Amino acid sequence: MESMIRNLTEAECRQAMEQGEFDASLVQGSAALILTQSWCPQWKAMKAYLEEAERRFPGLTILYVEYDTSPWYEAFMEFKERRFDNREIPYVRYYRDGTYTGQSNYVPLEGFLYRLGLE
Repeated sequence: MESMIRNLTEAECRQAMEQGEFDASLVQGSAALILTQSWCPQWKAMKAYLEEAERRFPGLTILYVEYDTSPWYEAFMEFKERRFDNREIPYVRYYRDGTYTGQSNYVPLEGFLYRLGLE
């Protein structure tokens, strides 16, 4: 399985808002979903180490959305804050083989990998 780091699409985010969770097909293997805003300094720090995580662990999936840059910003922020009861950014959801395993906000690289079950 090839590693990937990519933006979540509007359709994927809207589907999550409708269903209350992201589709399991997005989070197979070791996966992290990062819900954040583009201006956040802690997000910028995390974003800087994502390629290192991907290089160290082939097959890792990292999906993110900087929702403040989208026209559906307010609806998505409300969904994230109410559904996942988290008002901080970056907000990270961890998955293993399509199953949710935990959450965090900003963590350094080693903490990120630990929460993914990789370290």
